[in-house]
Order: sequence, then C-alpha cells, then structure tokens
Amino acid sequence: MFNTVSKSLIRETRRSKIARKFVCNLVDRSFHRSSKTCVELTSVRYPDLKRGNYATVTDKDVALFERILPGAARVITDPSELEGANTDWIKNCRGASQLLLKPKTTEDVSAILKVCHERNLAVVPQGGNTGLVGGSVPVFDEVIISTQQMNQITSFDSLSGILVCQAGCILGNLDNYVSEHNYTMPLDLGAKGSCHIGGNLATNAGGVRLLRYGSLHGSVLGLEAVLANGEVLDCLSSLRKDNTGYDVKQIFIGSEGTLGIITKAAILCPQKPEAVNLAFLGVESFSKVLEVFRATKRSLAEILSAYEFMDTETMKVATDNLKLNNPVSDHPYYILIETSGSNSSHDEEKLNQFLETMMESGLVLDGTVAAEKTKIDYIWSIRERIAEGLLHDGYCYKYDVSLPLENFYDLVTDMRTRVGDKATRVVGYGHVGDGNLHLNVTSPQYDTDVMNLIEPFIYDWVSQYKGSISAEHGLGFKKRQFIYHSKSRSAVKVMKNMKTIFDPKGILNPYKTLPDE
Repeated sequence: MFNTVSKSLIRETRRSKIARKFVCNLVDRSFHRSSKTCVELTSVRYPDLKRGNYATVTDKDVALFERILPGAARVITDPSELEGANTDWIKNCRGASQLLLKPKTTEDVSAILKVCHERNLAVVPQGGNTGLVGGSVPVFDEVIISTQQMNQITSFDSLSGILVCQAGCILGNLDNYVSEHNYTMPLDLGAKGSCHIGGNLATNAGGVRLLRYGSLHGSVLGLEAVLANGEVLDCLSSLRKDNTGYDVKQIFIGSEGTLGIITKAAILCPQKPEAVNLAFLGVESFSKVLEVFRATKRSLAEILSAYEFMDTETMKVATDNLKLNNPVSDHPYYILIETSGSNSSHDEEKLNQFLETMMESGLVLDGTVAAEKTKIDYIWSIRERIAEGLLHDGYCYKYDVSLPLENFYDLVTDMRTRVGDKATRVVGYGHVGDGNLHLNVTSPQYDTDVMNLIEPFIYDWVSQYKGSISAEHGLGFKKRQFIYHSKSRSAVKVMKNMKTIFDPKGILNPYKTLPDE
C-alpha cells in the first residue's frame, strides 16, 4: 500500500545559501529607497528608532583592532565586503556598520570587547547570519564581531558523546564530524549548512527534532562566554551532573548576544540511530493532522523523532517556486513523520502497519514511505527549503509562534481572511510535535499596508490564546517591542536587571530582545 518514492522523483539537492544580490554602497548613508537589490536601512524603515549614545569608530580604533587581529582579512572596512554582514539573509533588516572584525580565539574576543567597552562602541555578534528576526545584523553602525574564523573542534569523547567546540563551527560540519563516531547533533535545521553553533545557542534554536532530543537547555553541558568588559566567563563544564550553585550557562542560551558573546560550548550528542524511516502523508483537514499525531504518539512513541505538517499553500511554494515534485497526490494538508531506532526491519514494519491502520480508518488519504537516504533527503528538502522558496515571491513577513494545538491552524485561517488579496500568499507549516507554527505572508515587495494588517494583530491573537510570540527564532530586533504579549512585567524587569549587571553600558547587541520603555 505504501510504496517508496519513485526514482523519477528523487534528485540530489543541496542546501545552498540564497545568493545575496546587494549592490548598495554602505558608506553612503542616504539610502532611502527599497528595491529588489537594495534593502532599505532599518533606521529609515523605523524612523522613530533613535541611535544610542555610543561612540563612532575612528581610524585610530581601526588601527588598534588591526594590532589585536594581525593577518589578512580579519579587520574589514571595505563597503563591498560589508554588504552581506550588514544585511540579514531574508532581506528584512540592514544596518550601516563600517567595521567587521573576525577573531579566531576567545582571547581575541576578550581584547576586542575591552576596547569597545572602554570606547563605548556598540557591537553586534554575528555567526552564520541565518537569523530571521534581525538579531545578528546592525541596526545603526554597530561594530560586527563575526565568529566565522572561530571554527575549531576542541575535543570529542567517543564514549560519552560530549563535543567541545568553538562558537563559529557550522552545525552541519559538526554533525558530519560526530557522525563519523556514530553520534548525531541534538539539533537539526534547514540552515545547518551555514548556521553557527554559537548562534544556535544564542537563539536557543529548536529545529525539527526537538520532539526527540529536547531543547538546547538540556543538551548543552557547558559554555564559555566573554562579557561586555572583556572578562572571560568559564562555565565550560563537560559533566552531565553538576549541581553546584546557579546554572549560569543557562542564562546565555537564548540571550541573543545581549549578555555576552558565546565562544565555546560543550554539547551532549545522542547516539546516531541505526535506522531512519520517513513517511509523507496527505490528509483532508487539520483536525486529521492532530488525530494522526495522537495516534502516532500512542503507536510509535519510542521511535518517533519528528512530526511536521505543511498546508497546500506551502506545497505550492515547493512545486511552483522551487520546481520540486510532490511525492504524493494533491491534498489540503501534508504530514511528515520520521522514526529513528536501532532495528531497521522492525521499525519499517511497525511504521507500515501503523500507516495501513491510518489508511483503513480514513484519517490518511495517501502516503509514501522512504527508507533510503537519497529519498529521505529529497522529502526533507521539500520541508527545509520552504524559507528559500518563499523569497521567490519577493518579500516575506515571517512569524514563528507557539500555540495550543487546538488553536494551532486557526491563526493561519484568520490571517488569510485579514490580509485578503493584498498578499501574494499566506502559508502555515511547522513542528506540530512541539506546538511550533511557522506562519509566513508574502508580497512582491515590502508593503506598509500589509505589515499594518499583520502587526500587531498576530501578536494580539497569539496572546489571546496564551501562546508565545517566539517559539524558536528569538525576539531580535523585529519582535522586542512585543515581548509583553508573552512575558509578564515582572519577568521583563528581571531580564532588564540582568542586562544591567552583565552589560552596564549596554554595548552588547543594542536594540535587540528587550523593549524600549
């Protein structure tokens, strides 16, 4: 009944980065127009936002940083080289930094921050720059501190599965490395070919297998970070159990670079599964998506590693914009179920029996099962390349929220009704397994009327149903003013007190995470 995907549907796909086509001269501060090749300055799009009372970079500063970071291509001032670092990859935000620094060690970061703290220079930490809320690019002219050259693996214990590495290691490279030792990273993202582990930790990234491996708060055993004044904070324990006082490392996971710059991490990697199977299913309603999920947890709990869904509009992004093939016939909703275990034949048989039961009950209308890696990769590419495909429409308004499952898809329906024909499309997809919805609206270019229809409506809606306005992308610049929709006044007050303690001058990633009052 369930056949594997036909070979005609399978082709190798690369998780390539979207080529940035920026032609803007970043030294020229007079950019006031937006086009497909020139992203409007964040400071122009948000004219009420005021630059903080920070110093500006001088030639003397540049000369000092060149002494701290000797060697080629470590102190960047060329506007053409700064273009990509100033603009986020989905072309939502653009700053006007005139200085990009590339440290290689914790000591380099410490020396840089000592200078910035003394000079009152604002900084923005940047990893792979794959963030979706404007958290890793400047708002004005902050100094960019890139972890690109901090890409060394310090150690790996093949008995315990504990990896220690620098913050600039690319997630996909780490996964390839530990895979050689029969382990896997506890985090998997569509951007794993370019995102840095330090950025993943700073945003507390979730990914598609949080259902199986939990959040990074449980997988990270230790961290090293540099504070605003250049002090190195060593919490780089590799012990699984350490109940000595406050768990300080947790403060930095999800802090988005506002409390310190993460430089190293100790991560507990789970054993690599011996057998992986993937099912791609078509159903007629979102209520059926939830019914199948309930049955999946009951029948496949011990081998279930991911449970994703996409609506038909999302599939059109894959087929129309990316020219990918739908592995099954057209349906209003699609489910992706991944299992991983130690016995291939047992797991595949169990999954097939489960799906046959779902077909016989009428919950599932169509489906296919894949066990071969190329076929599994192809089906996953449909889900993982949606963010790329949406950019083909022009401009994408991206939202990442958590909601109770009973209200999960209603937000998509209500948003479609609200924006009507002013938008190109409204799509809903995401991680049903952990209650995380990705809602995206597109239009040919940035449109203030569309934005005003979306915000603050979406945050009010999420708050009404006791959800979270940020499930895994963080708050960054885009969502910081809406923090009270998910957090209490007392909680935000504590956050601000922590910010004052760790960064009294406010030089670390200003205009991010915490709201202006």
